[in-house]
Amino acid sequence: MTQALADFDHASLVVAHDDAHAFEAVVPPIVQTSLFTFSSFEEMAATYRGEQSRPVYTRVTNPTTRLFEEKIAELEHTEDAIGFASGMGAISSSVLAFLEPGDRIVCVRHVYPDAYRLFETLLKRWKVETVYVDGRDAEAVAAALPGARLFYMESPNSWMMETQDIPALTALARQHGVITILDNSWASPVFQQPVRLGVDLVVHSASKYIGGHSDVVAGVVAGRKELVDIIRRTITPYLGAKLAPFEAWLLLRGLRTLPTRMKAHEAAGLAIARKLGELPEVVAVYHPGLGNSLPPGLSGTSGLFSFELDDSIDIPAFCNALKLFKIGVSWGGHESLVVPALVTRGQNAGPNSALDFGVSERIVRFHVGLEGTDALWADVTQALAAAKR
Repeated sequence: MTQALADFDHASLVVAHDDAHAFEAVVPPIVQTSLFTFSSFEEMAATYRGEQSRPVYTRVTNPTTRLFEEKIAELEHTEDAIGFASGMGAISSSVLAFLEPGDRIVCVRHVYPDAYRLFETLLKRWKVETVYVDGRDAEAVAAALPGARLFYMESPNSWMMETQDIPALTALARQHGVITILDNSWASPVFQQPVRLGVDLVVHSASKYIGGHSDVVAGVVAGRKELVDIIRRTITPYLGAKLAPFEAWLLLRGLRTLPTRMKAHEAAGLAIARKLGELPEVVAVYHPGLGNSLPPGLSGTSGLFSFELDDSIDIPAFCNALKLFKIGVSWGGHESLVVPALVTRGQNAGPNSALDFGVSERIVRFHVGLEGTDALWADVTQALAAAKR
């Protein structure tokens, strides 16, 4: 067991709140209802006045969803969390809650493509400017922060897997009163708790490692209660992107095995990345775990990374020849996946971060799943041989 997993509080995933489950069930129930009634006029009036807190309507809160939110807040070592119907629901709600027309966002480059498109399309209609910086360059970040409203990070970021010194950057943001948001989907709460590093709000695509089984689309944001309350009060009721109880129940199931799965993804991903780095056809491997040390606060790695192939390999033929690695978007489930930048660079979906930030068409992204390292490496080697020009 790695030190990161040894330090991780497994018990919080197993016993928190379990004593209260109906019928002494070891699995929490799905409270599959759209509304909750009141025993009296007085109870309803007190609830609406904010004098007591209880479920009213599942679009706003639900016991199953609330249990998931509480567990995420505990795992991220923060005060509160809100579940959403997708990762983009969490990202857009977190951003929109704090912006006014004319505001400016500082954002690290190579962020999740749909987050980039949100900034470059919808927010531009509000006259919100987004400035992109190399998150590894503290001087560039410091120069961009004055006057900004939000600083949006992703560590590691998409495709190029660039990490940031989060404590140093959040300290800079605090000097200028800038709210920090960080996408922690890659590391999960097992390997990184950004609030401990000074981040104000943490977002996840819970569809990824938190869910872990490729059968749920969901998101979550966690952070200080005062900030989460702003999102809950000003955004969540009106955009309607609330997490449903059944999806929350699936996510609670995923949390039970999250530390074990992350350990397996880390080991298999590193093994495949190291082997790729030894091949003459591979120009570079972009994996945070291959350097001399991880950045502050990142205590482990996941199964998602990228690598660059030379011209001797036909990339479409390589992808087609893979058997265990399936061609598909997303990641974080039990299955191994491959996505070529050659396809995403040609995506007809508005602003394209892969093009705007120079992601080479020779880059391929792997998500290493749980099929077994030997079998996966055999799949890679046979596909490379089949794709040799």
